Amino acid sequence: MGHEAQKRMMVSDVLIVGLSGLGVEVAKNIILAGVKSVTLYDPNPVTSFDLGGNFYFEEGDIGKPRADTCIGKLSELNQYVPVKVVDTISPQGMSCCCVTIPLPSADVVALNEQCRTSNCAFVYSQVAGVFSQVFCDFGAEFIVSDKDGENPQMSQIEAITVSNPGVVKVLEDQGRHGLEDGDTVKFSRVQGMPELNETEHVVKVTGPFTFEIGDCSSFSGAATQGYINQIKKPCKVTFKSLKEAMENPGEIMMTDFAKFDRPPLLHAGFRGLAAHVDESGTIAPGDFASADKVLAAAKTFFDGDMSDDQANIIKKLAVGSCAVLSPMCAAIGGIVGQEVLKSCSGKFTPINGFFYFDATETLAESLDAADVAPRNSRYDSQIAVFGFEAQKALLDLNYFLVGGGAIGCEMLKNWAMMGVGCGPKGHVTITDMDRIEKSNLSRQFLFRNTDINSAKSTTGAKAAVKMNSDLNITPMELRVGSETENTFGDAFYDKLDGVCTALDNVEARLYMDQRCVFYGLPMLESGTLGTKGNTQIVVPKLTENYGATRDPPEKSIPVCTLKNFPNMIQHTLQWARDYFEGDFKQSAEDVNSYLSAPNFEETLNAQQNTKLETVLNIKKTLVDERPYSFEDCIVWSRLKFETLFNNDIRQLLHNFPPDQKTSSGTPFWSGTKRCPTPLVFDVDAICEDADMKNHYDFIVATANMRAEMYGIKGHTDEAVFKEVLSNVIVPDFTPKDGVKIAANEAEAKEEAKGETAPVDEDASSILANLPAPASLAGFRLSPVEFDKDIDDHMLFVTACSNLRALNYKIPTKDTHTSRAIAGKIIPAIATTTALVTGLICLELYKLVGTPKKVLTAEAYKSAFCNLAIPFMTLSEPQPPKATPAMLKGKEWKWTSWDSLEMNVGDVTLKEFMQYWKDEYGLDVTMLSFGVSMIFSFFANKAKLAERMPMKMSEIVESIKKEKLPESQLFLVFEMVTEDEAGEDVDLPYVKYRFR
Repeated sequence: MGHEAQKRMMVSDVLIVGLSGLGVEVAKNIILAGVKSVTLYDPNPVTSFDLGGNFYFEEGDIGKPRADTCIGKLSELNQYVPVKVVDTISPQGMSCCCVTIPLPSADVVALNEQCRTSNCAFVYSQVAGVFSQVFCDFGAEFIVSDKDGENPQMSQIEAITVSNPGVVKVLEDQGRHGLEDGDTVKFSRVQGMPELNETEHVVKVTGPFTFEIGDCSSFSGAATQGYINQIKKPCKVTFKSLKEAMENPGEIMMTDFAKFDRPPLLHAGFRGLAAHVDESGTIAPGDFASADKVLAAAKTFFDGDMSDDQANIIKKLAVGSCAVLSPMCAAIGGIVGQEVLKSCSGKFTPINGFFYFDATETLAESLDAADVAPRNSRYDSQIAVFGFEAQKALLDLNYFLVGGGAIGCEMLKNWAMMGVGCGPKGHVTITDMDRIEKSNLSRQFLFRNTDINSAKSTTGAKAAVKMNSDLNITPMELRVGSETENTFGDAFYDKLDGVCTALDNVEARLYMDQRCVFYGLPMLESGTLGTKGNTQIVVPKLTENYGATRDPPEKSIPVCTLKNFPNMIQHTLQWARDYFEGDFKQSAEDVNSYLSAPNFEETLNAQQNTKLETVLNIKKTLVDERPYSFEDCIVWSRLKFETLFNNDIRQLLHNFPPDQKTSSGTPFWSGTKRCPTPLVFDVDAICEDADMKNHYDFIVATANMRAEMYGIKGHTDEAVFKEVLSNVIVPDFTPKDGVKIAANEAEAKEEAKGETAPVDEDASSILANLPAPASLAGFRLSPVEFDKDIDDHMLFVTACSNLRALNYKIPTKDTHTSRAIAGKIIPAIATTTALVTGLICLELYKLVGTPKKVLTAEAYKSAFCNLAIPFMTLSEPQPPKATPAMLKGKEWKWTSWDSLEMNVGDVTLKEFMQYWKDEYGLDVTMLSFGVSMIFSFFANKAKLAERMPMKMSEIVESIKKEKLPESQLFLVFEMVTEDEAGEDVDLPYVKYRFR
């Protein structure tokens, strides 16, 4: 959200009208986000339908006022956000009024007008079964400070012409500039055209790597290097009132292009529903007569003739309108919660007018009144929409939830409301090896301050059981991977109905994808990145699997760029991280290894390329540069500053002078190579400006890290630092000839390959002259492990990175930005998490199915959304890619979901080979298990004769040299086969069940 937006939210008061499923979701999201206060209004009694969406209601709460019933648990979410209940609706003094339940139409219009006169943003939203409506009115003139929340574009300048207009070209190997006509950019660190530095200009885009600015014809010369930074400007948004938008909604945001006619249809449908409710009250499940009246009213608000299919949709909206479904409340609660936060913060583009969303693909073709009749159950809402048989199927699901973080918490909440795993045959297993951290509490809403350092899986499971005591759940603290396949093995997956991933890394997702493909299980996949979210539904045989398509791997930073030629702040931050790792962690670990390992020299001999470097580092850390007081640490820090930011730079410039040319005659210091400048430390000016503050911060942070490593008490007393620094004698430095520095990545790789110890240095002799470990009995150093959440660590990394950036004239960054980059923080907010989990749980309804309806691939939806813009699109998942094969004269198109299943017991190799001959007319010419060959036509005849009478499991055990676990049911074999004509047949793997 950024500091400014967060500050604005922290002075914003929000009124929420309605505390059924949608209202509690919105309240949860904005309380976690940290508004100033939340006021609740809802005197209506809790009903059995509310239990389907409000996770803070229990069966015993039926009949109690909704707002009073859930205020206690909402107040626990964030101790800094006071929550209160009122008995009248008044937007006076509020920043936003959010209505989440149907109110009489005249009252809603009047409330909207009150909000307009009170300068209070207005959000009106409803969830009716699998249909929803959102309306936003932030007033006649609303200022948006940042329309999309994207990081401002930054590019490096290759050249700027002395012309009118000036033409700016950016470096192509750094990517496109990403600007649009009318964007504003600011120039900095420009070489050759200093007049542009720190000035702002509006751009006219002429290409992906070029744009024009104003008149540069009078400037001193052409620019050759520098940086441009996009400056985001506020924009004005005008809203219609609810009364105006009802009659003339304008263009309504579309989410599914397969339903291009849906927004105006639902606009008419919700108006028809409101008209009926105003006159006759809420519609009961299965009340088809009232549904006909809603349809008649809707037709009066609909332009043109309504088709039978469209009319059927309106009827389904009506008969399920009383239902409160947790997935719908979660998804729309995420959207509405973000709209409320937009009104408070002024950040991101709000929904302007109406937004509609539905999930009609989940619905049965038809259900009679008995199917949907209430049973005074907490599942009455789902029964009203999907019928009792579908609810029983949900209760008996056996699912594996992998991950207990933000998405995992939301998923557990949704499943507890839906009844997943709550029946006599149902069960949920959740695993997560992580512990709860304080930073988790802003989005992982099942956790509290008292849960910090507890296991996520166990804590989340306990919280979910409190929401639904019938939930059968087993929490585990294991990582999913090959090392835990004895626990999560054949017997485990054999009992599952599906898998849901709530993971934060691609590697684990790909592993779970492979498991789902092997066992033929559906996978519910979702992920978030700030306001962006995505879902992917993976259905056996119908859709491609998760691993079928993937993003390209993240680019690594070349070694020579990091060591000598940085040009971006990411380079200097990585360099600072690497330096932290080497000086404060690795050096301490090397010393401790020397002092404690009985066979240290043997270990050292295994590191031929780094042996000498390790020994010299131990000598420096243990003997030459060992501090005995904090003052020694300060002196060491000052000398390090001189080495890193002055001496090393002077040596680099000695090797490659500023005016050096390449063999082709072009300047060496051009393009991405920025000519550095040595920094001069000045103790008398260390706190005069931001740049000099980095000097001081580096000394303070480095001295304290050094002291921590040696167990010396540190401090930050400025007077002491200044006194010690003023007395440090810095040795003179003269650059040397003959020092090798790689000029490019190819030279850096060659240098790394050919690194050998100098002839006058001998690691063994240096080691022999070190103090004997016995003479330092009990002495150990404390390695410092980098943690982005420890401010002292980030002080060092930020200062070190910024000093390096100053060397190379790269724009510096503050600690907040540096922490995000160096810590590789993935931004996460509760609203996006709620949205994606709600959407993926709607897909779970489809997997369970409804009576009298068979779903095809077209019914499933994968989603991509960005709450900042706002934008959401739903699309059909791609089918799996098919490979043709001929079996017994017939073509078989197999996909990644297919295998050749063999379930005839544990047979011998001879029987195995004969099986494929008899069943498919195939001769097996090669057969392998993993990387081991079991059979081949060219193998040793004697060995084959020995294996032919052996059971397949015995052969595998002989290869692995261990017994197969009792829980293992399957073995996987790859085989090469020929048909009767001697042609190779391309086939999938063999899934062989031997137990």
